[in-house]
Amino acid sequence: MDEHELMGNMKISKAVAKMAVPSVISSLVTVLYNMADTFFVGQTGDPLQVAAVSLTNPIFILMMAFANMFGMGGSAVLSIAMGEKNEKRAKNASSFVTYASLIVGVVFMAVLLVFMNPILGLFGANQETYEFARGYTLHISYGAPFIIWSAAASFIVRAEGASKEAMIGSMIGTVVNIVLDPIFISVLGQGTAGAAIATTIGNVLASAYYLWYFLKKSRVLSLRWKDFTVKDGILTRTCASGLPTAIFSALMSVSTIVLNQLLVGYGNAPVAAIGIVFKANMFITFLQMGLANGVQPLLGYNYGAGNMQRFRNVESYTKKCCLIAGAAATVLYFVFREPIIRLFISDEEVVAYGIQMLIAYMLSGPVIGLLFVNMNCMQSVGHAFPATLLSVLRQGILLIPLLYFLRAFFGLEGVILGQPLTDYIAVLLSVFLWRKIRKNLENNT
Repeated sequence: MDEHELMGNMKISKAVAKMAVPSVISSLVTVLYNMADTFFVGQTGDPLQVAAVSLTNPIFILMMAFANMFGMGGSAVLSIAMGEKNEKRAKNASSFVTYASLIVGVVFMAVLLVFMNPILGLFGANQETYEFARGYTLHISYGAPFIIWSAAASFIVRAEGASKEAMIGSMIGTVVNIVLDPIFISVLGQGTAGAAIATTIGNVLASAYYLWYFLKKSRVLSLRWKDFTVKDGILTRTCASGLPTAIFSALMSVSTIVLNQLLVGYGNAPVAAIGIVFKANMFITFLQMGLANGVQPLLGYNYGAGNMQRFRNVESYTKKCCLIAGAAATVLYFVFREPIIRLFISDEEVVAYGIQMLIAYMLSGPVIGLLFVNMNCMQSVGHAFPATLLSVLRQGILLIPLLYFLRAFFGLEGVILGQPLTDYIAVLLSVFLWRKIRKNLENNT
């Protein structure tokens, strides 16, 4: 199918479905991928190992921050270039994303290996959890270049219109991880270290698939060094467009560290519980994030082509889908809240904390998709700053002080309510900011 037919002419519901369904599947595959380590480590029945995986989770989130910056930013630049029929710029954007991801991945690996001890201390590892956390960090470190590039490449492949291929790449990494996790964790007795080994192998194979796609299947994507450039706005536009998503992920890492530090004061059980809840609740969040991310190429293409009416229709339809999907997922999770927690671990203390935390985190489930769609709309029209502001507020400037404030007045219950309260504030701000930007755009056309 011609890309212009899909992006510019196809019926909105069909175009959104064609782009969003594979993206949603990829996002849910990512959820399974992230759940796998916690699930299989939980089958050991050892809350300390589950707590260790929770403590090291910020490392993976931080890797995703860079992957999302290059992937989302490169996707935005690539989508606009394709809308403008600028093939050279599309090649520049895809090549930049590849080499920037690999360079940052190597730096990431070096930092983790050299500064592992102080990093784990900062994350809240104590005498009981340190060795488990160290084993996971050691083996995830050398997978950093593959983890970052495979995630970024999925965005770029999807931006070309190959949503199915992007989904396949994500599924390869996840399926391999799920198959290898029980082998390394339980059969070979590697515990948390085995979880990291399985994750790294899965990402190596996913990277190999994307390498094949770039070289053999793609029409416009490039891996050639001669197409790599930081000039002509490639570096600045990619990083600026992807910065909101990157800051969102990076500050999620920071806030997770702060949250773990606050919870560890109540024992290792709450730390293990929040790790499980964080992974379980990703289903609700990533379901809607997948919808929002999936339509980003549609938004970028139509903005680049000057078709604002179609842009608005895509936005409106996607928001309706997010509200329906978010509400349905939240109800499902509320009904099955205890079985969901017990799926990961049977320790009664961890289960009790987990149920309480999961209920709190579900409160923003029906509306969180509006935030992601509004942020993607802002990025697609080149207004990266307000989207960045929302990310900073949701995961940093607002959330972290709020966690300390709520703990001072309400103790553990206050800490648990920090994230959903922050989510609602961020959603309301996103509605206000995007309406203002959209009005200005419409007045100028």
